[in-house]
Amino acid sequence: MKRKSFAALLLIVTVLILAACGSKNNNTNTPAPSESPATNATGETGAGGDSWEAIKASGKMRIGTEGTYAPFSFNDASGKLTGFDVEIAEEVAKRLGLEPEFSQTPWDSLIAGLDAKRFDVIFNQVGINDERKAKYDFSDDYIVSKAVLIVREDNNDIKTFADLKGKKSGQTLSSNLATLAKNNGAEIVSVDGFNQAIDLLASKRIDATVNDSLSFLDLKKQKPELPMKIAVEATDASKNAALFRKGNEGFVKAVNEALTGMKSDGTYLKISEKYFGEDVSK
Repeated sequence: MKRKSFAALLLIVTVLILAACGSKNNNTNTPAPSESPATNATGETGAGGDSWEAIKASGKMRIGTEGTYAPFSFNDASGKLTGFDVEIAEEVAKRLGLEPEFSQTPWDSLIAGLDAKRFDVIFNQVGINDERKAKYDFSDDYIVSKAVLIVREDNNDIKTFADLKGKKSGQTLSSNLATLAKNNGAEIVSVDGFNQAIDLLASKRIDATVNDSLSFLDLKKQKPELPMKIAVEATDASKNAALFRKGNEGFVKAVNEALTGMKSDGTYLKISEKYFGEDVSK
């Protein structure tokens, strides 16, 4: 009888010990009441390098740009990434104490790359419009340009934007310029960027391209013999700026302060005159 009692007691003790161990293991997987997503000093929630505090801590400013859109962002004869937007971004990063890290991406993938957090900001002649402002944040505008309709020199049929109706126009699909061409009845032919549009136009595979006036002027400067012309220039100017994901006010403010400083001390004008021979901020 005593043996049975002892065995029963031993069984009860064993069950109690196992229950205690199970409770302890469960507690280690439960966050303490004070645990929550890290919040930085500006009140922005840090998530995988997305906040201004996290960007500063990383020491890098990750920048999305095309690399095929002269004179804004392109590779020179040596293969080095350069251009107006590139130099503006490099100077902004310098003033923020960050190392610029560029990711060259086709235009139609740039905003998707920003969404996927492959970079922190886009510097690439991004036009400000209401549709983008609803989803993204912009810096202060730092360049003003106009859209132009480019055709071959022997083309006398296309003289206005309305003449694009039924014509093939080479455009990057998600750009403001593609919207302008489409709204005027053009058949849009998808291209990776400005250079491809010009190549298709030269080979007569498209009839026209709506593009940036400053890009065309730079093209004619580099290749004056190119048999192309501006048929018409848009009356409205486009303001362009750096593009950010929503909700990183600290980062946007820091970039704006850097841009203001560059304009105040003459650095912006120096870069602008290097590429365009004038101040393109107005």
